[in-house]
Amino acid sequence: MHGESASAAGEALLRRLRRLVARAATVGSSDRKQLLALIDDFEMVRRGLLRECAEIEGQMKQATARTTAIGAYLRSSQAGRGKPHN
Repeated sequence: MHGESASAAGEALLRRLRRLVARAATVGSSDRKQLLALIDDFEMVRRGLLRECAEIEGQMKQATARTTAIGAYLRSSQAGRGKPHN
């Protein structure tokens, strides 16, 4: 299922972010190459997380639209079962 693979991708990005934070704690402020590499890695993870957030937002909008449609269908089906007026 697509949702499961997206969830796995998001979890992998979060694990990578945790590793980057731990690595950043060990890098000295004078090690310019390491710092630049870390900044690049952080930016890559940030972009990946933003993509995941956008995908989740799209799924939430789709679920909201479906819920609204189901509610409208339910109301119209219940209105059709009402007692006839005399």
